[in-house]
Amino acid sequence: MTDTYESPLASRYASDYMLRLFSADTRYQTWRKLWVALAKEERALGLPISEEQVKELSEHITDIDYELVKKREKEVRHDVMAHVYAYGKAAPSAAGIIHLGATSCYVTDNADLIIYRDGLKYLRGQLLSVLANLAKFADKYKALPTLGYTHYQPAQLVTVGKRASLWMQDFLSDLKEIDFALENIRFLGCRGTTGTEASFMDLFFVFEVLIDALNRALAADFGFDEFFSVCGQTYPRKVDSRILNALSSIAQSCYRMAGDIRLLQHDRQVEEPFEKDQIGSSAMAYKRNPMRCERICSLSRYLMADAMNAPMTASVQWLERTLDDSANRRISLPEGFLCADAVLRLAQNVTDGLHVNEKIIEKTVREYLPFIATENLLMEAVKRGGNRQELHEIIRKCSMEATARMKSGEPCDLLERLAKEPQFGLSAEEMDSVLDPKLYIGRCPQQVEAFIKKLAPLLENAENTAVEIDV
Repeated sequence: MTDTYESPLASRYASDYMLRLFSADTRYQTWRKLWVALAKEERALGLPISEEQVKELSEHITDIDYELVKKREKEVRHDVMAHVYAYGKAAPSAAGIIHLGATSCYVTDNADLIIYRDGLKYLRGQLLSVLANLAKFADKYKALPTLGYTHYQPAQLVTVGKRASLWMQDFLSDLKEIDFALENIRFLGCRGTTGTEASFMDLFFVFEVLIDALNRALAADFGFDEFFSVCGQTYPRKVDSRILNALSSIAQSCYRMAGDIRLLQHDRQVEEPFEKDQIGSSAMAYKRNPMRCERICSLSRYLMADAMNAPMTASVQWLERTLDDSANRRISLPEGFLCADAVLRLAQNVTDGLHVNEKIIEKTVREYLPFIATENLLMEAVKRGGNRQELHEIIRKCSMEATARMKSGEPCDLLERLAKEPQFGLSAEEMDSVLDPKLYIGRCPQQVEAFIKKLAPLLENAENTAVEIDV
C-alpha cells in the first residue's frame, strides 16, 4: 500500500505490458533513442557529428538521472531541456550536438506515436484472443436453441452460438477500427518549430533532398513507412481522436456483450466464471453476482467518456500549435490505453470461462415454445381449410388467456385451449408434433459456421486465452 494516490487502472486493472509501455522509463528512454537516431542520421548526411559522439549517446539510453532532471526542470521550467541537460551530463562528448535542429515535439510527439502504435498492436492481439474464445464458444453452441428477445421481451428462438456471433461481429468491427488507426499513423519526423523545417535548411545549406532523406531515415529507424506530408509544430491531433475512437469502439462492444451476459445470468441461462471460493456478497452468502461483467461495463463507460477528450482537443488547435493539449493528452491517452487493456483482459477472462446452463435454457424454451409455434400451427390449420384471419383471432384470444393464467403462476395451457376450438381443426397430439425447438432456429447453425469460417484467417495466430483476473 502507498500513502499517495495511485490510479486504479495502474494498481488494479491494467496489464504489466501496458504499465511498462506507458512508464516514465519507456517514454524517456524513447526520447533518448530519438536523439541517438537524429545524431546518427545527421552524421550520415554529412553534418559534423563524430562516430564517437553517436556511440556515447547510444551507451547512455537507460541510465537516466531522474533526480538531476527534476532539479533542472525546476530551474528552467522545461521538461525537454531538462532531459537534454541530464543526457549531456551522461554523455559529455556529445552534449553539444544533442537535439541539433530539433524542437521539443521531435521527441515528445514522435515518442507518443511510437508508444501509441505499440499499444494498439498489443490491444489488437488481446482483441483477437477475445474473438478466438468466442469462436470456440459459438461453434460449440451453434445449434443449441434458446429464447430470443426483442425489447427484452420473449421473441422467436435463436441459438446460444448465434447470439455469441453478434458479439463477435461487433469485435470484428473494432478490429477494423484498430487496423485503420494503425495504417494511418505517420511519423512526425524532425520538422522544426512550426513545421517549416527552416532550421534544417540552414544545417543542410538549403539542400532540400537531404531534409527529406533525414525524415525518411528517422521514420524507418522506428518502424514507420511514412511521415506526415505537412504539419505544424505537432503531429495532427486528429490522430489522437482516431485512436481514442477505436478504443471507445472496443468499450462499446465489450459493454454490449457484458450487458447481455448480465441479463442472461439474471435468468440463470449463461454465467460468467465464478471461482470455487469466490464470495458474491458480504451479507448474502448465496449470491453469485456477475461482477466481472459489471466491471467491464463500469470501465467501458469511463473509456467511452474519456474518448471525448481527443476530438475536443483536436478542434481547438490554434494555427501551428497551442499547448492546451499537453496536460489533457498526458492523462487521457495513457488512461485510455490502460482502460482498454483492462476491459479486454476482463473480456478474455469472461469469454474463456462462460458457463451455459442448458437445462435452464431448455426449460425456458419449452415454456414459450407453444407461443413460438403458433405461426406454424396457423399455416397448418389454413392448409386444412381454415380461414387465416379467423384462425389468427382464435390464436390471439387463446394466447392472451394462457398468458394471464401463467401470470397467476399456472403452467402454459395454450395448446389445450387451441385444441378445444372446433374451427382450429387440430388436436393437442397433432400440435405437439411441431414442438421441436430445432424447427424454429432457422439457419442459425449455418450462419455461425459461415461467420467463423470467414474469421478463420484472422484467428490462425490467435490463441484462446485464459487470463487470470483478481476478483
